[in-house]
Amino acid sequence: MATAFQLTKNPVLPLFCHAWNKDRTQVCVSPGSNVAMIFGFDGKTYTHLHTFEDHTATITSVDWSDQSNAIVTCGHDRNAYVYCWREEKKFWEPKLVILRINRAATCVKWSPKDLAIDFCANNFSWKFSSVSQCQEKLYTQTLLVFRFSSRRNPLKSTILALDWHPTGALLAVGSADFKCRIFSAAIKGVDNKATDSEWGPRKKFGELVAEFSTKSGGGWVHSVCFSQDGRKLAFSAHDSCVYVADADRESIVNRLPCKLLPFRALSWVSPTEFVAAGFDYMPVLFSYDGSSISLKAKASGSTFRAMDKFRNLDLKGTTADSDLATTVNTTHQNCIADLHIVKGDRDSVSIFSTVGSDGKIVMWDLVKARASIPA
Repeated sequence: MATAFQLTKNPVLPLFCHAWNKDRTQVCVSPGSNVAMIFGFDGKTYTHLHTFEDHTATITSVDWSDQSNAIVTCGHDRNAYVYCWREEKKFWEPKLVILRINRAATCVKWSPKDLAIDFCANNFSWKFSSVSQCQEKLYTQTLLVFRFSSRRNPLKSTILALDWHPTGALLAVGSADFKCRIFSAAIKGVDNKATDSEWGPRKKFGELVAEFSTKSGGGWVHSVCFSQDGRKLAFSAHDSCVYVADADRESIVNRLPCKLLPFRALSWVSPTEFVAAGFDYMPVLFSYDGSSISLKAKASGSTFRAMDKFRNLDLKGTTADSDLATTVNTTHQNCIADLHIVKGDRDSVSIFSTVGSDGKIVMWDLVKARASIPA
């Protein structure tokens, strides 16, 4: 069901984020530093191809455009870079995007049609739009020149996650104030004219469309994800719960508490299923039937008992007992930080990938995983 590759070793470095190109033959990762690296993937092995070192502080997020083949990164240095491939020079040309912020940029994502990029940070969100194209020699390449489109400040806490509605007219964000929100994100002259959506009436750019709160004390919202049709919004929080807001049921929020550690990333994999992964080292498959959420399957369990290890060290002066080994019975040996679809779309995913603090990238075969679930 899972195929793991150790991308960073000697020393092992944590992988905070990753993004695939359109044909899934290359992946861009950041190992918890100011460096981003591109690896080629032939289906069996990974080969290091390029390294980006333009940032001066830790990179927090990376995204790779399916339309223009451009890579965008953002980080703690309060800036972003867009990398455009120059075929004639065999070179990734960096373009600095000055965000004009006084806090770290926390996440970035291309819009569905590459008409804009959204950056999020502490209290703020920005939207940049592509404004020009040019024709170069023997091929056409979008020239990514960005102008500062809009800046909005409706929040009072750090934005930790974002996701675009399939139409590009709405933007979902999760923040550290225990709430998930949907904002209008259509820019006049760039996007199609905003209309009423399943989430509410038409709003001006940057205005709040819907707001969902985590219950029972709640927690930081780590990840948000629209379904393929945009009518459902799943999000996970630090209270070890997963939530689904359903536009077809008057935006009612369904909640499922889990006896697991919190989830840092999630994605829809079918119209009724989504996968979440995080601090428990393993992906978990959930189903939503329109009225409730249920847990379908976990990748595997853990056999590491931390308290037993330290108790044995205190009593016997050793931790040599084989049953107290620090190896866990999961593919990832540390928390999962990011999750991406490799094959399929949010209506029908067959393979997805995860990266984690153990320096591994793991490919998960969802078809085989479903086949192993008891009826």
